Amino acid sequence: MIDRYSRPRMKQVWSDENKYEKWLEVEIAVCEAWAALGVVPKNALPKIKLARLDINRMNEIFKETHHDMTAFLKAVAESLGQESRFIHLGLTSSDVMDTALSLQLVEATEILNQDIKELVAVIAEQAIKHKFTTMVGRTHGVHAEPITFGLKLALWVDDMNRNRRRLSEAAKAIAVGKISGAVGTYATLSPEIEEKACARLKLAPAPISNQVLSRDRHAQFVTTLAIIAGSLEKFATEIRALQKTETREAEEPFAGGQTGSSAMPHKRNPELCERICGLARLVRGFAVTSLENIALWHERDISHSSTERIILPDACLVMDYALDTFTGVMKGLQVYPRRMQHNLELTKGLVFSQRVMLALIDKGLSRQKAYELVQRNAMKSWRTGRNFLSLLKTDGEVTAALPSSEMEKLFDYQYYLRYVDDIFHRLGLTENQWKINHNE
Repeated sequence: MIDRYSRPRMKQVWSDENKYEKWLEVEIAVCEAWAALGVVPKNALPKIKLARLDINRMNEIFKETHHDMTAFLKAVAESLGQESRFIHLGLTSSDVMDTALSLQLVEATEILNQDIKELVAVIAEQAIKHKFTTMVGRTHGVHAEPITFGLKLALWVDDMNRNRRRLSEAAKAIAVGKISGAVGTYATLSPEIEEKACARLKLAPAPISNQVLSRDRHAQFVTTLAIIAGSLEKFATEIRALQKTETREAEEPFAGGQTGSSAMPHKRNPELCERICGLARLVRGFAVTSLENIALWHERDISHSSTERIILPDACLVMDYALDTFTGVMKGLQVYPRRMQHNLELTKGLVFSQRVMLALIDKGLSRQKAYELVQRNAMKSWRTGRNFLSLLKTDGEVTAALPSSEMEKLFDYQYYLRYVDDIFHRLGLTENQWKINHNE
């Protein structure tokens, strides 16, 4: 496990103690199913439910057996006496391990879902706050047309809401149990045992399995985490770009006493966002491994097992940490509207080029001619640094079609913001709407 990135709740989900507790939970659920069919005496159930595992004893036994399930069963048997003969009745190791793993993944998903909910709430609050904080929109890193910082954040809200739905679908795919015996034929038990045991565990029985649950389920889960990590990387990369000294429109929190460099005391680095970007790469790597795990020999081999002991816990631990970290970034995000306005005006009105072109077309010019007239003045503005509107006013071909008084009215930032309310309303991000939806 990646200890540095472990938060207590998620760390507990992937602890050995919780894993073996889930194994025992599955074993007892199967005993209860057998008892319902009259195979396990009902008077044996109270004692079976008292079964306990001494992990130290299990580890001692493992040194001899070199097999964790047989070591587990022997250690549990020592806590029971003769009732131990009903433990693991008709089961194979993967019946217990895979079903217990599903229980762990369900627990992990509940934590991640809450993490996403908290992050969405924070981003939404910032989006509403900066709904009309005007800034330049950039494409290819180059100034395009005006937007608002709130719109940028509203897009992130929408992204994360989709991620939450993706996680819900992945949770459904993994919330299944498999109690079907050595190669999935129920030769030593029955589908009814599986159904009853899974019902007790609040899992759906897999419609069909071989020795294991099909690994496309786990791949869907991990690739979903990779997509969520990709979204966090997208957001963190944007903050890193906005924090560049030349831009400095927003920056991640920088605490009192914090240092950015051992050599340069002035440094304020976006190290949290950089960390998130690095961790996203790691989770993408886990996704590749989970896809590789889908293809197993015949009814099963164990080539997936060693990797899953790493990628499933660590993907969940990393995502829990990354989501919490980015929530902290967004809570303490420093936003500089004046700097945004300053940068918006750097190109001296070039951001209005499309609007001028459309006005010329509306006056009867062909699109090609209008584009040519506007571009030649825009390029002159780029080269000389002169004001775009001033250049247009001195171009006779432009003013012949578009009087200066009409031209001036086109240079209005508010024109680009007239549908901001509509977009926010569509997302449910009006202040009252958001409070109602979020509370639900």
